[in-house]
Amino acid sequence: MRKLMQTLAAVAVVAGLALPAAAENMTIKMGTLSWEDLTPITGITKKVLEDEGYTVKVTQFSEWGIAYAALAKGDIQMLASQTDYVAQDYWNRNKSKLEKLSPVSHGLYQAFAVPSYVPINSIDDLNANSEKFGGKIIGIEPGSGLMRDAATAVKTYGLKLNLVEGSTAAMTAALKAAEERKDWIVVTIWQPSWMMQKFDMKFLADPKGVFPPAQSYYWIARKGFAASHPHAREAIASVFVPLADITSINSEVADGKTMDQAVADWTASHADLLKRWENIKKE
Repeated sequence: MRKLMQTLAAVAVVAGLALPAAAENMTIKMGTLSWEDLTPITGITKKVLEDEGYTVKVTQFSEWGIAYAALAKGDIQMLASQTDYVAQDYWNRNKSKLEKLSPVSHGLYQAFAVPSYVPINSIDDLNANSEKFGGKIIGIEPGSGLMRDAATAVKTYGLKLNLVEGSTAAMTAALKAAEERKDWIVVTIWQPSWMMQKFDMKFLADPKGVFPPAQSYYWIARKGFAASHPHAREAIASVFVPLADITSINSEVADGKTMDQAVADWTASHADLLKRWENIKKE
C-alpha cells in the first residue's frame, strides 16, 4: 500500500509540473490623479499595456490619501506616484500592502517661483519686498505636498507674506493677470508645468533646503501584482517618459488639445520608441 501511495504522489507531482501556469488576468485597474504631471504618464503606460492586449480601466482621484487607500484596499491595482517626498507619508502608511514596480520618470521639482522679470533670486529676498508682492504667496490646493512644503518654508524663513490656499486654476489665473501687467507675484509651482514655459518663470533659490530635491515617479502596485502579472510588469518596466515630454504634452493641452489627444499624438510621433519598448520577454 505504501508503494502504491508513493507512486500516486509521484504521478501527481509530475502532473502538476506539466500543467501550464495560471493565465494572467488581462484586465488591469489603474488609478491616477488628475494632475498635469501624472495624466500623461498614465495615458502613455495605458497605451503600452493596451498594445500588449490588456484592457485598462482608469479611475481618477482628487488627492493622495483617497488614491493610496483605494490601492491598499484593492479597488485599483496600480498607481503612479512620487514616493520619495511628495507622497512619502502615504507610502509609509500603506507600504506593507504595496510594492514598487519601476521608475517611470524623474525630475519633479516644486517650490516658490516668480516671473523672470522680477529682480529677486532667493526666498531670502521675499521679506524685503513683501509689499511689492501684496503680502501674499499664491498657493494651490490645500493638502497637496507642495503646500505642505510651502507652509514649512514660510515658518523656516520667517516670511511675512501670507500663504494663500486656493486651487491650481486660481493660481494660474492670478499668474496670467500679473504677467500681463508685469506685476510682482510669487506662486507655488512645479516642473513639469506648461506654466514654467508659457510665463517664463524662475524658481527662487532655497538656501535652507526646505523644498525637496528633484524627485522620481514610480509605478507602485498592490502587493503581489508583479507575481500575478509578470508580463504586464515587464511592459510597465519598459516605459520611461522624460520630464520634457510631459511638459510638452501639457503645453499642447494648454493650447487647446484634450489630454487624450495630446497623449495619442505623442505616442504616434514616438511609434518607433514604443516598438522598442515592446522588445521584452514573452511568457
